[in-house]
Amino acid sequence: MHCPFCGADDTRVIDSRLTAEGAQVRRRRECITCSERFTTFETAELVMPRIVKNDGKREPFDEDKLRNGILRALEKRPVEMDAIEKSVNHIMKRMRATGERELPSPKIGEWVMEELRDLDQVAYVRFASVYRSFEDVSAFQEEIERLKKVPSPEEKRQQQSLLPEDD
Repeated sequence: MHCPFCGADDTRVIDSRLTAEGAQVRRRRECITCSERFTTFETAELVMPRIVKNDGKREPFDEDKLRNGILRALEKRPVEMDAIEKSVNHIMKRMRATGERELPSPKIGEWVMEELRDLDQVAYVRFASVYRSFEDVSAFQEEIERLKKVPSPEEKRQQQSLLPEDD
């Protein structure tokens, strides 16, 4: 690592800590030449699979496009950004876990719907109406009936855990 102050290529690590839920390493470094200290962040560079659209086109995965689609469904809904980021990260983790070089866009759409169902049921129906191209009110009603059979996000949070919590 080159020193950002003097350009020397001899630095030493003073301290290392995990950040971002273990996805990043924060390193405190000191330049051997000028004794200045600085911080670096290290993350694994993972190649995301390419997305195969319904028309057969292939395009690189775009994290912003995924996030914006979720945000659009959640517009004016009471969901915290932390929960949205966790959902985006969970979807990306699932994509990498497949080990595939290409993934069909409908698979990712289904994962987005699963995440939205757990975040906010109104956003889930919004997304589903566009994603599944609902043609009439009966399609909305069928999806709402299906949704009623699944516990709401609030009900899931209120359920007691079977495992004791560590204090």
